[in-house]
Amino acid sequence: MTRHPRIEQYGLIGDLQTSAHIGPDGSADWLCLPRFDSAAAFARMVGEERHGSWQIAPAAYAETGGDGVVAERRYRGDSLVLETVWRTPDGSVRVTDFMPPREGEPQVIRIVEGLTGEVRMRSAMRPRFGYGRVIPWIHEVSGRVVAEAGADALWLDTGDHQAEKDGAVVSTFTVGAGEVQSFVLSWCRSHAPAPEVPDAEAALTATLAFWQSWTRQCSYEGPYREAVVRSLITLKAMTYAPSGGIVAAPTTSLPEEIGGGRNWDYRFTWLRDAAVTLGALLGNGYVEEAQAWRRWLLRAVAGDPENLQIMYGITGERDLPERELPWLPGYEGSAPVRVGNGAAGQLQLDVYGNVIETLYLAHQSGVAHCADTAVLHQRLVETLARRWQEPDEGIWEIRGRRRHFVHSKVMAWVAVDRTIRLVEAGALDMDLVALVELRAAIHQEVCEKGYDPVRNTFTQSYGSQELDAATLLIPAVGFLPGDDPRVVGTVDAVRRELGTADGLVCRYPTSGETAGVDGLAGDEGAFVLCNFWLVDALALTDRIDEATALFEHLLGLRSDLGLLAEEYDPVAKRQLGNFPQAFSDVGLVHSACLLASLSDQSSSGGTAIPSPASGVTLTSHSQASCGV
Repeated sequence: MTRHPRIEQYGLIGDLQTSAHIGPDGSADWLCLPRFDSAAAFARMVGEERHGSWQIAPAAYAETGGDGVVAERRYRGDSLVLETVWRTPDGSVRVTDFMPPREGEPQVIRIVEGLTGEVRMRSAMRPRFGYGRVIPWIHEVSGRVVAEAGADALWLDTGDHQAEKDGAVVSTFTVGAGEVQSFVLSWCRSHAPAPEVPDAEAALTATLAFWQSWTRQCSYEGPYREAVVRSLITLKAMTYAPSGGIVAAPTTSLPEEIGGGRNWDYRFTWLRDAAVTLGALLGNGYVEEAQAWRRWLLRAVAGDPENLQIMYGITGERDLPERELPWLPGYEGSAPVRVGNGAAGQLQLDVYGNVIETLYLAHQSGVAHCADTAVLHQRLVETLARRWQEPDEGIWEIRGRRRHFVHSKVMAWVAVDRTIRLVEAGALDMDLVALVELRAAIHQEVCEKGYDPVRNTFTQSYGSQELDAATLLIPAVGFLPGDDPRVVGTVDAVRRELGTADGLVCRYPTSGETAGVDGLAGDEGAFVLCNFWLVDALALTDRIDEATALFEHLLGLRSDLGLLAEEYDPVAKRQLGNFPQAFSDVGLVHSACLLASLSDQSSSGGTAIPSPASGVTLTSHSQASCGV
């Protein structure tokens, strides 16, 4: 079995349409072409070496298993350009990996630069299309190496001689101080004309300029700025530029439990995930992405908001059938590997709240009014008014029976509350009296049926004994103020009953080998986003010191490159789940902004309470009147 790097040891590069994962051994182990949701040409990350990869590293690394060879990695400034410095007994060399943001076809560019001495290097590219299943025809065309299979073609351009060996394109070369060897891998349709031979150095200059220009727009100047900017860059990397769609993560089937079956495909646009991502971007000066996503939303939902899906393809596709790939053994033997996602057909009422919250935030951020979006907004609220009392699968996409999840009802309340604000601002024309009555009805039902007065906590669903970390969002979205005893009790109960080693919390109870509330067997790590929610809840219940300590602990869980997966195993002390995960970065950004805002308010004596769930600022008056 292939020995995989730890999930957090991978670096991410991307071009705003797809991405690649580079391991600490210099191997590109995951690359889908030409889109995030396309079949992988390198699938070693969830398979074995024979399923496709591309390694560039000192030859001594492969020959000795790494003895005497040390690698150091970093991103070059505020960019997605990855640099790896190898130090060997014979000298040192830098490998720069990146994907230029593009309008045409994708490219992976790897530049090898000698720093000191002379280092013998080895490049071994083993393309395998169709998620590692299809061995391509490798041959030369006008001195260029091309690997073709079906509709796909990969062209490898470099100044060094390449040879085919056992289905791989291999070269060994030596670089001295100041010498440079570039490798450019270009994808195109196999029937299309050959791509132009690119200028690697010019592409690097343009790529760095793109990221420098983008990060200069960031308006955040508070504490932890380096971490916030890195998370914003990662979120931007998960946007699909041609459509405005945003993937939840650029990978599939990285396990929530090593050796387990909780392995899902996240390379699609969840309305919830995309909405909170846009909230994080909007709250830090990025308006263009919100405008693009709003157009994506209109196209995806089209004329059928009554049948709103929780997720779509990155260009608005509705049919996302889930299937398993039995020829792939999975990351560290964690099978099955899945593509597609069967949760697309679920009912998740909280999505209405996330979408409408983001439309509200866009309005607050100065995004121009759109009549078509206003019509869609109205129809979404009308649909929610009819359906909010139905049970659903909830935010965690349970595969068991539907329930009346408290978080779903709270977010239904959010949808109505933000709509009321827009009506009061003159941005929407709807029946204000009816909306106020609906908001009050939802609030009353949640407080009566979703709250356990004996334990002084909101529960996962009406009448349940189980708790859910999603209820930590109750003060953040303004459903109840942070000093309400029910909120304080909920925070304490979640910490007590869902707490793990290392002071973290899980999202809800799991049941090991038997199916739990989510309908699945197996366990999982601590859900990273839930722990940022805990940071926010502690801060909003006036426990700033505890919130700050937990936030800084979470920062320490990031990889050496500042990346976060979906979950963290506090026992094995490693990241789990798809990587990087938009939810985790959103949580980091929102928590940093909240802590900074509360610190500023403490200094100035203000009373405004920011909502980290959305970036919206809720005044203490609006929180006090939430149930009216």
